[in-house]
Amino acid sequence: MNNTIQWADLITNATAYLCAVDPIMAKAIERVGPCTLIPNPQLFETLVDAIISQQISVKAADAIMGRLRSALHAETEGTISPHQLLTLEEDTLRSVGLSPQKMRYIRDLTERVVSGQLDLESLSELEDEEVISELVKVKGIGRWTAEMMLIFSLGRPDVLPVDDLGFLEGVREAYSLESRPTPKEMRIKGEVWHPYRTFATWYMWGIRRLKRGDERRKTRIVSL
Repeated sequence: MNNTIQWADLITNATAYLCAVDPIMAKAIERVGPCTLIPNPQLFETLVDAIISQQISVKAADAIMGRLRSALHAETEGTISPHQLLTLEEDTLRSVGLSPQKMRYIRDLTERVVSGQLDLESLSELEDEEVISELVKVKGIGRWTAEMMLIFSLGRPDVLPVDDLGFLEGVREAYSLESRPTPKEMRIKGEVWHPYRTFATWYMWGIRRLKRGDERRKTRIVSL
């Protein structure tokens, strides 16, 4: 059985389970439609994308990633590599919209990968918390950024990013809450979705997107 079929089966099992254990989630799944999450194997680009996405709007992240890809002439090749990034001067990185802080973060990540200090290919062999522990050693990578890697690149099925505002706002909308739930509240609430919390998260992002009327097409890895 190939990976594509395995992933499709996982989505089928996950959505059936979530519908069975949570009637409100079942309604959300019906509203959003089939899950289109497909893990992208480009581990380095996923981390760059996640760093860029930190604390800015989806629209701004789309624009910056687009300009970065243009600067690297990666529009047709489809990937951003660490060796490519090392060739860019600070002025170029600044011109695509990166802040000095994020330039430092991306530079640290790039140098660690090129030097072999961070072996991205070995991450697939680690448990979720071990992956997070390895990644947070890089400047600017915290738990949220590592969780985005787990979801969008490594395809781990049971990730619950309780610090993600889009996810929390999706929960508030779907469950008709008066205020945004706290991370602590979501850790408790999310237990019912185990072992498929990644897919519950994806559907809450989907509800948030529907609420905002966002119909943009997917142009980045760390995005719906």
